[in-house]
Amino acid sequence: MRALFLIPGDGANQLQALPAVAAIAEQLRFQIQVACHPSLMARWKLLPAVEKVLPFNFGDASLADWTNLLGCVREPDFQACINLASGRQVDLMLSMSHIPNRIAAGGFSATEKVQVPQGLWPAQALEAYLRPIGVSLDAAAFRLSLSKATVDEAVAMLPAGDGPMLLLAPSGGPDDWPAAAWQELPGRIAATLPGLRSQQVPPASSAHLPERAALVAASDVVLASDAVTIELALLSGTPVVALGRGSDSLPTRSGVQGLGSPGHLRDLPSSDVLQALGLG
Repeated sequence: MRALFLIPGDGANQLQALPAVAAIAEQLRFQIQVACHPSLMARWKLLPAVEKVLPFNFGDASLADWTNLLGCVREPDFQACINLASGRQVDLMLSMSHIPNRIAAGGFSATEKVQVPQGLWPAQALEAYLRPIGVSLDAAAFRLSLSKATVDEAVAMLPAGDGPMLLLAPSGGPDDWPAAAWQELPGRIAATLPGLRSQQVPPASSAHLPERAALVAASDVVLASDAVTIELALLSGTPVVALGRGSDSLPTRSGVQGLGSPGHLRDLPSSDVLQALGLG
């Protein structure tokens, strides 16, 4: 049996859905198909339970695109659809499908409408969509499964030494923490922690996502404003200081801390960042 996930949004949205998709695959022994933007399909290579990814641009789809998607979802034997999209087109498409359980926050095609709780890490909030089909979710306990070869390759790329490894991942946007602050931070830390190793990486790209996931998993702590790298750290269990993220967008567990607010990082003092890293 199969379940279909319709997931609009960016790369972080895709990664936040991984624990929910994995939970359905494990608890119901379902095969999973996911529809997402074509540029984000590589995200789903991180989850072997996904048998097929359907490229679909929810924000700019023509009538022909919706017709083609309908053909894709009517052919397999789907038992459930977790629909995170909204709008008349997706409702029309799903109402003409043969999927008996269609779960969404709203829309006339839904056989089950759910209330999504506020103030939860988005990955955990998706449990509302799983409960109607008897699936529970502990998103904070989910961990990415990476091959030993991929992790070993990432370890080999890290700076030499035995000291703790700090991975720096700025978003590079106009409202990001200043580039000079990112560059100066390792030196400031090394003054009190001489063995520190550090590496700064550009924003994560779909083409190299497994490699970025392995690099995150191989690090001791991550300091990031790049949204995808933050989500990879959360899914890998690597301690992370997430710049520009509030506590309600992060899991409540040791080693995870949000600092600063979106769009207001340029004036964030380095002393606050050092303190969040436990070095202040």
